[in-house]
Amino acid sequence: MKLRNIAIIAHVDHGKTTLVDKLLQQSGAFRENQRVAERVMDSGDIEKERGITILAKATSVVWGDTRVNIVDTPGHADFGGEVERILNMVDGAIVLVDAAEGPMPQTKFVVSKALKIGLRPIVAINKVDRPDARIQEVVNEVFDLFAALDATDEQLDFPILYGSGRDGWMALNPEGPKEDGLAPLFDLVLKHVPPAKVEEGSFRMLGTLLEANPFLGRIITGRISAGTVKPNQSIKVIDRDGNVVEQGRVSKILAFRGIERQPIELGEAGDIVSIAGLTKGTVADTFCAPEVEEPILAQPIDPPTVTMSFLVNDSPLAGTEGDKVTSRMIRDRLFREAEGNVTLKIEESGDKDSFFVSGRGELQLAILIETMRREGFELAVSRPRVVFSRDEAGSLLEPIEEVVIDVDEEYSGSVVQKMSERRAEMIEMRPSGGNRQRLLFHAPTRGLIGYQSELMTDTRGTAIMNRLFHEYAPFKGEIPGRRNGVLISNDQGEAVAYALWNLEDRGPMMIEPGWKVYTGMIVGEHNRENDLEVNVLKGKKLTNIRTTSKDEAVRLTPPIRMTLERSLAWIQDDELVEVTPKSIRLRKVHLDPNERKRAERSKETAA
Repeated sequence: MKLRNIAIIAHVDHGKTTLVDKLLQQSGAFRENQRVAERVMDSGDIEKERGITILAKATSVVWGDTRVNIVDTPGHADFGGEVERILNMVDGAIVLVDAAEGPMPQTKFVVSKALKIGLRPIVAINKVDRPDARIQEVVNEVFDLFAALDATDEQLDFPILYGSGRDGWMALNPEGPKEDGLAPLFDLVLKHVPPAKVEEGSFRMLGTLLEANPFLGRIITGRISAGTVKPNQSIKVIDRDGNVVEQGRVSKILAFRGIERQPIELGEAGDIVSIAGLTKGTVADTFCAPEVEEPILAQPIDPPTVTMSFLVNDSPLAGTEGDKVTSRMIRDRLFREAEGNVTLKIEESGDKDSFFVSGRGELQLAILIETMRREGFELAVSRPRVVFSRDEAGSLLEPIEEVVIDVDEEYSGSVVQKMSERRAEMIEMRPSGGNRQRLLFHAPTRGLIGYQSELMTDTRGTAIMNRLFHEYAPFKGEIPGRRNGVLISNDQGEAVAYALWNLEDRGPMMIEPGWKVYTGMIVGEHNRENDLEVNVLKGKKLTNIRTTSKDEAVRLTPPIRMTLERSLAWIQDDELVEVTPKSIRLRKVHLDPNERKRAERSKETAA
């Protein structure tokens, strides 16, 4: 059977996973009466909840006499490491662009990688039925983007289709015809994308995706570059430098057939398959026949820009809500994650009780923490810090991000002011239709930590912010942090409504009556700049004098809901987020007030 391998590239929410649903449906991958979940490729719980693709996934459909392997790529820059590897497996790409929003930073990031390795993309303008669609302008923006990324003349001569992934149609004109469904897209893929590349020689495959299966063990997915592979065949694994990692036998070969993976008896060159049976081979290693000596070159991965400390939870409530609490369990889980996720970097501290985890951004690390807490882990994590670098002259360099903010015109002034306070440099400001403006900044990553929630408040939830790593540049100077102090519990027990009611003048609370608290735990935000220790356990003194019932009814203001991302962005360097399967609590690094004062004094002395 003829083969085509394509990736679908798009920004978050531009509709690529929905389009894959329709491609599977119209190619006959599902039975007519089969019940299939919406966005079937977003298989993880967090992916379904948030509506974002986190892990790249492959599927395949048959159109006529050709099998088309389709790779669904993540749309968020924090998961860009997935994309960089995936592009090694494909020979073409569909660039899906929203008809109103146009090409966004993540589209730019992935397209630049695709153009660099010589792929000739197909451009699909999606959501043409939106009332604010600006189709011709978006086509011009895509062309300008390709030109800015040094596309060749061949790549600039890209075919364009228009349609709606949700309604399941694509056509050469924005008006239709809609009756043909996605047939024009399939036909264009067969015509425009070259057949799968096949090299001469013995079996070779570059590992691209790694997963653990409870029955088959370690499963590695990649595209076979040369030769064939059968179950029980002897193969070896070599790393990027050509060193032999291990030798073993293939226990099973799985190929993508629709959304299912089915065992096959022969994996042929050009096809995307998964192989099981090896215990050490990982991503970017070459899986090959015993006589092969040279590894396949893997694409270099961009460096991590943000780091956090993962610590063993040592609070008084440790171990009461989770069953995985020891440093050994946390260490094993983090190193297992780093094996399959090449953008993560894990380092152990000297005391072995904490780990430095570096990644592409706060969202990537927050997703890892959320996944771990759902698996039963308890841990404490620090505020995200940026990864600095130094140039040859020894000057300090910091990561700078390209930030695109789409905002209503009335709020653009406050956004520009807040970004300038965070040492951002405005590059461009232009209208984007519908009384909205698109602002483009180059901003230090340090200044963007925690800005998302502030932006939502300033713009009444109407702004959309997209970020992308731009470059390392000279240190931009100090950036002011959180202005308010915190309210800290001075005792251990259960919070009392009467005490919380009396403390409302001091600032908004983060806890509710009945919640367990301990000494050193943060229970609210102080109205002033200093931290304040408070008693949230104090009950009302009872007397033998009768009162009217209205005096006894305590009406509390609803507390601030601190989500994981909001907590990570909100805390300061002397604070931690305690994460358990049931709770997210904020606390000081030093729970004892005397230790806190000593740490503060030593910090002042050092300064």
